[in-house]
Amino acid sequence: MAVVREDLTLGSPFKKILWFSLPLMFSNLLQVLFNMSDVAIVGRFGSKEALGSVGSTSIYVILFTGILIGIGSGINALAARYLGAKDDERVARISHTGLWISLIIGFFLLLIGIALARPILVLLSTKPELLENAVLYVSIVFLGLPALAIYNYGNGILSADGDTKRPLLFLASAGVINIILNLIFVIFLKWSVVGVALASIISQYLSAIMIILTLCLSKRSYRLRLHQLKIHGREAKAILGLGLPAGIQNAIFSMANLFIQSGVNSFDTIMVEGNAAAANADALIYDAMAAFYMAVSSFIAQNFGAGKKHNILKCYFIGLLYSSVIGFVLGMGFFLFGKNFLALFTEDKEVIDAGMSRLLIMGCSYFISSLMDCTIAALRGLGKTIIPMILLVLGSCIFRIIWVYTIFGHFKTIESLYLLYPVSWLLTATIVILYFIYIYRKFFIANKNESALCLDN
Repeated sequence: MAVVREDLTLGSPFKKILWFSLPLMFSNLLQVLFNMSDVAIVGRFGSKEALGSVGSTSIYVILFTGILIGIGSGINALAARYLGAKDDERVARISHTGLWISLIIGFFLLLIGIALARPILVLLSTKPELLENAVLYVSIVFLGLPALAIYNYGNGILSADGDTKRPLLFLASAGVINIILNLIFVIFLKWSVVGVALASIISQYLSAIMIILTLCLSKRSYRLRLHQLKIHGREAKAILGLGLPAGIQNAIFSMANLFIQSGVNSFDTIMVEGNAAAANADALIYDAMAAFYMAVSSFIAQNFGAGKKHNILKCYFIGLLYSSVIGFVLGMGFFLFGKNFLALFTEDKEVIDAGMSRLLIMGCSYFISSLMDCTIAALRGLGKTIIPMILLVLGSCIFRIIWVYTIFGHFKTIESLYLLYPVSWLLTATIVILYFIYIYRKFFIANKNESALCLDN
């Protein structure tokens, strides 16, 4: 497939960010829909207990996959910067080094994730009747982490060059296989939790293989060549400097959410299952909005690398507008039609009512998160990840833990637990926006030296 490289520094950012983001958004949504098929199929054709087992692992799984997503975002921002600067040699070293780093981290997380599965799920107060299947599901699904690492790496490289269409096609192809295997394994073979887990990892390895083949056959500077497959120290330091803080940020964020899951688990099994079903809306909306965050990071990084500082603030506000609108529209959709959505996962009226407790609050709040996440993406495009990570830890993670043990500990209602999401988003957004204003004023107004901004945080 011939693909024309998209220069992110030319033309109208308003139009180009939209067209850049749409394939990413559909790619993200497809990935979520395929993951939701696991929950939907096991819930409808398995049992309520199987639904609860798979759903209760979601935050733990995100804890590890978030690190891989962070590494991929670091590779994306770094590759975009040097593509903008037209430094082909540096781009090639980033590509080959990024593959090795992603694989190493993927295998490391596989081992750690499986080893910690049972103690962490017990710590989360997972219901005894759900625990064994939850551990089994995680142990199988985590075998796909190396493949997920490769896909995020390749998606980061291709997206940095403006190619967001092929990752979408790869994901769509693998996702169709995922659904077909889900139906075969769960309905016909009656493998339940094991079936959906196996279907997931098979589809992940298919998408990883397609990404690798594409990079090997590419004619661009990031083409994978066997004799260049080694770790370059300078590039490894830069990738880890950008990617690890983003990955750790995602992981710490998920760790804070583990306390929220623990709060949910303090209610009865019906509430746990309703929360598990309703939480699928989070992934749909967050990932749709995340497409614009990656666009903001890529556009800002390329424009920064090309020395076009005047586009940076414009790209930030356009990305913020798009992500806020999509968050508001989709959120209202779940607010109004939540019961229809939850009926995809269960026919139990009590479980649906429990899920609506979450959707009624979250549906009105999703768009607020764009203020935080879009600003963090803009800072990543400028090479700033450590300070945003610290601010996120303080504003969202620690704050959420305190909320669980104070506000929720006092009221002990599910509504008081869910309200911590919009409150923490507003708090964190305020502090990261203030930091973004500081960085912008420091390097693009007060400082006239274009090379002043570097990877040091």
